[in-house]
Amino acid sequence: MGMDSANMDSSTINYYEENAGSFVAETVGASMSDALGRFAALLPEGGKILDWGCGSGRDSKALADMGFDVVATDASEAMCESARAVAGVEVRCEDFMGLIEREAFNGIWACASLIHLKRSQLPEAFARANVALKQGGVLYASFKLGDFEGYRSGRWFTDLQSGDLSVLLTGDWELLDCWESADVREGRGDEKWLNFLARKAC
Repeated sequence: MGMDSANMDSSTINYYEENAGSFVAETVGASMSDALGRFAALLPEGGKILDWGCGSGRDSKALADMGFDVVATDASEAMCESARAVAGVEVRCEDFMGLIEREAFNGIWACASLIHLKRSQLPEAFARANVALKQGGVLYASFKLGDFEGYRSGRWFTDLQSGDLSVLLTGDWELLDCWESADVREGRGDEKWLNFLARKAC
């Protein structure tokens, strides 16, 4: 894996540095209970979870409250500060490329975070996640539904459709579930998301 190939776009990170307050206010109260429930049901009680691109820390807190051992990462220092305050868990400020653990986690939660990588970077990101998961570990990820790739409101976005997953998730993964959902943020219900759960193939 190339040493720079999973780096996030710098203008996207700057967006979160400059808009942390408004982003947290918009997202911290949104409920991801359906996806969290599906994810948690596949994990051992008290398992170790990586919240990969944790944003406000909303989901880190929810997972910690379920009894999981949560470690969170985000590429934005401002987001990391929020997550520490909201969730009270260990938060590392690092890019997706910073994930170098091997067989360390029972689950990886990547809610609306990998969307900020370029499509060409996603296979490496998924490969890093696979290496970091224990045997039988589970990845949850969500992307805006569509085929757009590029800048939108100052951030890089890669949208996906369900057919993309068979290309991006290679033989190291077993796709367990894939479903569409409406945006859970207030006033955004017309925006659709693609969610999936994949298990590290034994």
